[in-house]
Amino acid sequence: MILVTGAAGFIGSVIVKELNDAGNEDIILCDHFESGDKWKNLRGLKYESFVQVEDLFSHPMWKKPAGAIKAIYHMGACSDTTQLDMDYLYKNNTEFTNKLLTLAATKNIPIVYASSAATYGGGEQGYSDDHKGVPALKPLNKYGYSKQLSDEWILKQKKKPKVWFGVKFFNVFGPNEYHKGKMSSVVFQSFNQIRDVGEVKLFKSHREDYKDGEQLRDFVYVKDVVRAMIELIAAGKKKPAISGIYNLGTGEARSFHDLVKATYHSMDLEPRIQFIDMPVELRNQYQYYTQAEMGKLKKALPKFKFMKLEDAVNDYVRNHLSQKEQYLTL
Repeated sequence: MILVTGAAGFIGSVIVKELNDAGNEDIILCDHFESGDKWKNLRGLKYESFVQVEDLFSHPMWKKPAGAIKAIYHMGACSDTTQLDMDYLYKNNTEFTNKLLTLAATKNIPIVYASSAATYGGGEQGYSDDHKGVPALKPLNKYGYSKQLSDEWILKQKKKPKVWFGVKFFNVFGPNEYHKGKMSSVVFQSFNQIRDVGEVKLFKSHREDYKDGEQLRDFVYVKDVVRAMIELIAAGKKKPAISGIYNLGTGEARSFHDLVKATYHSMDLEPRIQFIDMPVELRNQYQYYTQAEMGKLKKALPKFKFMKLEDAVNDYVRNHLSQKEQYLTL
């Protein structure tokens, strides 16, 4: 049995698909659907049962004998970086994560939970996933702080799960993100803008040291992110000492301009880009540069390879966004 929280969401549903491809169907999914379209992410996927978020901790699975739950993939969280209700974020992101980590430690269940590159704030402290640097990080928004609190909490615990990983996602894009609206990736939004109006709008730079469109991000494909998490759990079972907090990016910062050009190329079109002013309320919490330090992951998974940006965008655009069936399915 495997538990996946946030299972109907972007990364969670891709985990379910990858587990299905490996022959796993004894999966318990946890999420809430609300009124959006993320339920579509689960169509065609195989799983044992679905549990609502509020019923998770009273579910009968926790009474099963040791070893019944093989792994927990905890992706459930409010991922809206513009969410202003810190009490909501603390309860939904921090407390929920800490409670699952406690259960994993008590019942000896391998667990991977979603942290975020938002914990790095403006990058003044760099982008190293060394545990010693975690307490010094200063996120720019409340979402990042809610993730930071769980990272700090688990590092302080004397009793941790035997196998555990907190993964700091950088800028993830790929299939099954379609329900995310304003929080969806630039690739997805660009594809739709190109298809609908023929050009893409990008934020101007409001710093003299960055040209318009040359703001840099570590863009990483969701298929790579999911493979890495599954491989980390497998490696951790063989060598628990590798447990810890890990960056999940590619280790190569690329510009939004590069990303949009790759999207146009995958659509066999010439780029047309318009630069617009960034909303004032975003300017003080906007990251101009992120690039994951990936030495730690390379040591834990020496054979793991990330797709190049252009190849990943091409796969996403041609094999998903341009198809009648955009969703991942069996």
